[in-house]
Amino acid sequence: MAHNVLGGELESCSTDPLTGFYRNGCCDTGGEDAGVHTVCARVTAEFLDFSRERGNDLSTPRPEFGFAGLAPGDRWCLCADRWAEALRAGVAPPVVLEATHARTCEWVDLDDLRAHAVSR
Repeated sequence: MAHNVLGGELESCSTDPLTGFYRNGCCDTGGEDAGVHTVCARVTAEFLDFSRERGNDLSTPRPEFGFAGLAPGDRWCLCADRWAEALRAGVAPPVVLEATHARTCEWVDLDDLRAHAVSR
């Protein structure tokens, strides 16, 4: 069973849009997840712009991959290192701690996650 950054059972991040490396709604990770998609974030317009500028356009629909594109307010499993990069740039989106995988703490300090926490 996967755990969240608070030590409890990892909760679902989003099923609409369906997120997660395994597309099961959870920010779970495994050996094949090179990007470590473990941060459950509520994306903001500022973060979406930042991510697009870094080469990862999350807002443009990609129907060939079954991806409708994200809008501000959507919850999505982000790569831990991208969230850390956004934190350093001052555009880190809010996170749902209960749905953020414990492995995130290998890249991000729990206090920084708590400072950006939102409730479901």
